[in-house]
Amino acid sequence: MAELNKPVIVLVRPQLGENIGKAARAMLNFGLTEMRLVSPRDGWPNPSAGPAAAGADIVLEQAQVFASTAEAVADCAHVHATTVRKRGVTKPVIGADEAGRLVHTEAGRHAIIFGPERSGLETEDVALARNILTIPINPEFGSLNLAQAVILVAYEWSRIGRELGAAGKSLVQPTAEDALPPAPQDELEAMIAHFEQLLAPRDYFFPHSRAEASRRTLRTLLTKPGWNHLEVRTLRGILSTLERPIRD
Repeated sequence: MAELNKPVIVLVRPQLGENIGKAARAMLNFGLTEMRLVSPRDGWPNPSAGPAAAGADIVLEQAQVFASTAEAVADCAHVHATTVRKRGVTKPVIGADEAGRLVHTEAGRHAIIFGPERSGLETEDVALARNILTIPINPEFGSLNLAQAVILVAYEWSRIGRELGAAGKSLVQPTAEDALPPAPQDELEAMIAHFEQLLAPRDYFFPHSRAEASRRTLRTLLTKPGWNHLEVRTLRGILSTLERPIRD
């Protein structure tokens, strides 16, 4: 599967080493090897992860640890958050099959983020994503564990890859040859920070009781179009020009 566009699996604040190991096992079953961990509760490496991985040692050995979700996805052009809808966050909602198709057909690195076992992703984590990835499930018993969630997403990615491959379609190229991939997350974060820097002194985020909601709305607005790096650079240039004093 080396020719396929593989997503990065990001586990945000995972609690148990056993669950990290089981998630690694689920990943490797479908050829995924890049795992990133955000502030694992019990630190890393975790001796409980190895036995639970049942041989998926390559995933654990190469796992990277980050202090925040933003850092973990900074080099990714597409971020998909596995969660139910969050209040105050307006994002497109897709299923695991559509997410798998996007990974194969939209150029750039894709990250799929999973939240802690007990509480799931926080609003701040979901705000980093382009969309919300959710799975139809029994409303009377919606209880997937971490490894089950990972294996469902990994399976759909693998299935869609086989489907597209059999159809003779390209798996890693954008649909238009001259289309540029979306800018990585760190460039978007810098642009959002630039907007906030200019807006804050002008009381855009007033009243203070609505400041966080206003920031989330601004973030959603700025991340929704899927700007490429040239477009982000142009917007940053416009903002820098507006910062300068007006000449006589």
